Amino acid sequence: MTQTPVPWDTSAYERLARDVAVLKGAAPEPDQALRAFAESVLFSEARLLDNSDFDEWLENMTPDCLYWVPAHHEGGEPESEVSLAFDDYRRLTDRVYWLNTGLVFAQIPASRTRRVISNVEAWQGDEPGLVFARSNFHLHEFRAGRQRLLSGWYGHVLENCTSREVYQAKIRTKIVFLTDSDQGHDNLTILF
Repeated sequence: MTQTPVPWDTSAYERLARDVAVLKGAAPEPDQALRAFAESVLFSEARLLDNSDFDEWLENMTPDCLYWVPAHHEGGEPESEVSLAFDDYRRLTDRVYWLNTGLVFAQIPASRTRRVISNVEAWQGDEPGLVFARSNFHLHEFRAGRQRLLSGWYGHVLENCTSREVYQAKIRTKIVFLTDSDQGHDNLTILF
């Protein structure tokens, strides 16, 4: 079931800047239960992406979600700088539809991926049910006889986390800080 996207406005840039500042800042006192919850959400998301279950992955995003892959390894300003990807829910819907067609030239044959997520930190946000999670990742991709390894760190902002039910949590913001984001990349059609 597709959600109705929230119309775009410039406040999304402000929210993204706040989320980045929190995710790049010092994490508060570790909370092992909250970390275990965040790990479950992140591992579930990785499984969906690795299995190419893009529709189900999209259902785990909020209607006002932002998905950002900056072109600079420390971030930048998505409002005024080039990004490798900067999508809202509507654009992610287009991307998922496009990938599901099987007709995307850059994905013939389709990539096979496996993600390894580690060093997960999680802390409560300033709103009820909001959780910030930061993690490292390695993404192994095999496509058309070639292998490549992408690495970096993820920043997630999760909503609906009051009951700590993994399948009720939704991703409001996902930021992918690639270690080599400022280098040349051939084919970044995969979802990170």
